[in-house]
Amino acid sequence: MLMRKPFNLGWFVEGVAAATVAKDPYQTLGVARTATDDEIRSAYRKLAKKHHPDLNPGDKSAEDRFKAATAAYELLDDPKKRGRYDAGEIDASGQPRMDRQFEWSQAAQGYGPRGAFNPGGPTATGPQDFEDIGDIFHEFLGGYRSARGKAGQQQTRGARFAVKGADVKYTMDVDFLDAALGTKKRVTMHDGRVLDITIPKGLKDAQTLRLKGQGLAGGFGGEAGDALVEMHVRSHPMFKREGDDIKIELPVSLREAVLGAKVDVPTIHGPVQVTIPKHSNTGLTLRLKGKGIDDGDQFVTLKVVLPKTIDRELEQFLARWMYADYDPRKG
Repeated sequence: MLMRKPFNLGWFVEGVAAATVAKDPYQTLGVARTATDDEIRSAYRKLAKKHHPDLNPGDKSAEDRFKAATAAYELLDDPKKRGRYDAGEIDASGQPRMDRQFEWSQAAQGYGPRGAFNPGGPTATGPQDFEDIGDIFHEFLGGYRSARGKAGQQQTRGARFAVKGADVKYTMDVDFLDAALGTKKRVTMHDGRVLDITIPKGLKDAQTLRLKGQGLAGGFGGEAGDALVEMHVRSHPMFKREGDDIKIELPVSLREAVLGAKVDVPTIHGPVQVTIPKHSNTGLTLRLKGKGIDDGDQFVTLKVVLPKTIDRELEQFLARWMYADYDPRKG
């Protein structure tokens, strides 16, 4: 059975705080220094989705890249931090540069850059708010939706890092007529549960059915993944499908072809009686309207078949037949 590593919120906060960004955060996210907020957010979303520990269990390098990308995003997503970084006041890890230590120390004590006392304290931002990252995880890990008020955005806390369970893939064979007409099939899932699957009318070969919530369980209250069932339609000895139409080849006797007859013709809905016109020949196609899939039709192509044993009377008739010299290869 597939197992998923649960997302550890404590590890994430600690890991982000301890992450060391070895290079320029713009390079870490792969964006230009002139990148907009949306471009930065989009770049981080792609990296986080690719390297998230829940999606790469046991991969230390992916974990390190995820931490680095998160730290870079935390810096560039904050307008004040980004401005201070661009101005050279702080480094890529968010710490004051060595040549700014004295000025930073003064600011921390309430003094401005020119020695003026500032009762408002330092200009650096306070503890990082993880709301924005939570929104990103919501988009690709299945977190809970944010509750949005009319006066502003109020984020739902506590369940922010819920992780959707992984999808599980299956393959299943189905008979031609079951796929054409639709039916129900009972199957056993990966965990032993038995489900009744509805095969929709007109199911096509290699079509995938999604069973919502029937995959692996989610983590931290997240919803379960889905079961994806790829259907393979078995061939039929008589019926052939083209779109919603059904085609068959119908053997007819020489007598039926020459004199005409009423015969039973199989369709996917059951046999129907069809009139074979007089003077029919191999290759003549009859259309049975509405006898295909949904609004499709069935096309019946005639094939004149002689008996395995030809009686003497037929031989004598053909010997004196006025068209005995007829050559069908010449038209």
